[in-house]
Amino acid sequence: MIKAYAALEAKGKLTAWEYEPGELGRHDVEIDVDYCGICHSDLSMLHNEWGMSSFPLVAGHEVVGRVAAVGADVKHLQQGQVVGLGWHSDYCKVCSSCGSGDQNLCSTAEGTIVGRHGGFAEKVRANASAVIPLPKGMDAKTAGPLFCGGITVFNPMVQFDVKPTDKVAVIGIGGLGHIGLQFLRAWGCEVTAFTSSDSKAAEAKELGAHHCINSRNAAEIEQAAGKFDFIISTVNVKLDWNLYLSTLKPKGRLHFVGATLEPLDLNVFSLIMAQRSVSGSPVGSPATIAKMLEFAVQHNIKPVVQMFKFEQINEALAHLESGKARYRIVLER
Repeated sequence: MIKAYAALEAKGKLTAWEYEPGELGRHDVEIDVDYCGICHSDLSMLHNEWGMSSFPLVAGHEVVGRVAAVGADVKHLQQGQVVGLGWHSDYCKVCSSCGSGDQNLCSTAEGTIVGRHGGFAEKVRANASAVIPLPKGMDAKTAGPLFCGGITVFNPMVQFDVKPTDKVAVIGIGGLGHIGLQFLRAWGCEVTAFTSSDSKAAEAKELGAHHCINSRNAAEIEQAAGKFDFIISTVNVKLDWNLYLSTLKPKGRLHFVGATLEPLDLNVFSLIMAQRSVSGSPVGSPATIAKMLEFAVQHNIKPVVQMFKFEQINEALAHLESGKARYRIVLER
């Protein structure tokens, strides 16, 4: 039996719960969970905001731990190895996306907390293809958030060929945005932070921003007209997107990784006349995750975390929901 913390219903408190995992699959890995980040996506699943949650639900998809057991056909991972697991736990391996190395775009990829049990537990299982070893020198305690929050902001940098000479901006300096600032600064870009919080402006500069713009001040945003090559939005609220489009250079890109549920109200002429683009992306492939981890070690990039014990999980979730987290929450044994 695997001991876990589960929600028995949508928006319910998490309680101690056990489940029988069955026999370990030949291509699967069982991980002893040492740390697990809490992502806003966990809250969305626990609240069933996306309509795809099943209960009892064991959330948690920013797992770092040690390999406890491997299936008979797993050759590249060994017992005791320190590894991480993110949003996906398996891929079909036969579709065109999987064949081209874009497993994260596989239409039948299995989510770690969608239809299976995640990392708010003493152990978690996944297909070995989705389990990534931590590189030498990486701090296991702070690595968990990289497996969702980190790869979500790193992946578009690779996919859209962001250049070291680019002027870039990050909208929202929170769980995703604070990692994005660090990545983009280390990438060599000139980085601007859009934040509505005066208290976060100084922190944003410490994390890598060269400049800060108050996102509540339309006049201040207008002064940045035509400045940016690439803007990444990490927020999940509706903003004046046409105002942000105006801050892009010709051929600039406004990219969404924050899951805003409201439709985008965009002036098409602003796109057409300056050949601007709007796009979005999910987490990255296993290869891109591994590349991100190596980049983070090389440049000493770490998520800023607040630690809670696993038995404090409801307190930790309430802290995240309050908006007071600085900037990611990690559960530890």
